[in-house]
Amino acid sequence: MKKFKIVSLLVLIILLGSCSKDTTEPDVRIDKTLNLKGTGDSANDILSNDTYDKLQIEIAYVSGLRPTTTAISDFTKFLRLHTFKEDIEFIYQELESPNEENLTLQEIADLESENRTAYSNGSTLAVYIYFSDAPAEDDEPEEGLVTLGAVYRNTSMIIHEATIRRLAAQSILVSNADVEAATLNHEFGHLFGLVDLGTPALSDHEDTAAENHCNVDGCLMRAELQFTLSGKSILEPKKSTYAANLNPACVLSGTTVMRLLQPSKTGRSVEIPGLDAACIEDIQGNGAR
Repeated sequence: MKKFKIVSLLVLIILLGSCSKDTTEPDVRIDKTLNLKGTGDSANDILSNDTYDKLQIEIAYVSGLRPTTTAISDFTKFLRLHTFKEDIEFIYQELESPNEENLTLQEIADLESENRTAYSNGSTLAVYIYFSDAPAEDDEPEEGLVTLGAVYRNTSMIIHEATIRRLAAQSILVSNADVEAATLNHEFGHLFGLVDLGTPALSDHEDTAAENHCNVDGCLMRAELQFTLSGKSILEPKKSTYAANLNPACVLSGTTVMRLLQPSKTGRSVEIPGLDAACIEDIQGNGAR
């Protein structure tokens, strides 16, 4: 009888342990398809708080190429100026170099698939930005054309940090932080849906020679002076779940970058341009501050 009681007690402990595990470790499934849409498809979600009231930005960077604190500060101010997101969190992930001579957008997407940890869930909208040590495949440095950054999904961005640092080193006035912030802000403007890339244009200000860019002088989204279009392509599905639309990358001319970063009237050497009135009107029509 005593043996029976001991066995019964052990069975009861095992059952209680099993129940406890079920309640403390729920099976949480993340819907990654929320972050596999086309550029601009989440513009309203980024700009407004209707669906998501927190913005989580994962900064994945190759060792030694973490973005500057100043650039992230400028970038945060840009986000707070135009979106209703008050809760903005940055998480950093240091990665080993992929040891590639250059990167295609497909290779960049593959790296994201391997390394991304932050995905939209609940009331949090997640964005992934990869700071790379490799240049873009289509760079033409002998022509002064190098890719500084590109957006290729609704919440995905590549920053060619090594290229940015080489470009900034050509001037005693322009810092790494200046070029980083200008690139981050411009590319995030595309995630805002500018110009007519998910956020409808309320006036005629799209550059006919450079799709999805603004034709207003002095605007951050202007293409004519400092950005040229590299074209569009589409990523083939990977394992039937990794389909993504690749939107235009911005190829920044090293010879004209100084016209983007104008002499500053503040304490900084140069001034990073902001959005013009037409672009601001467009995003306000799509939920911006």
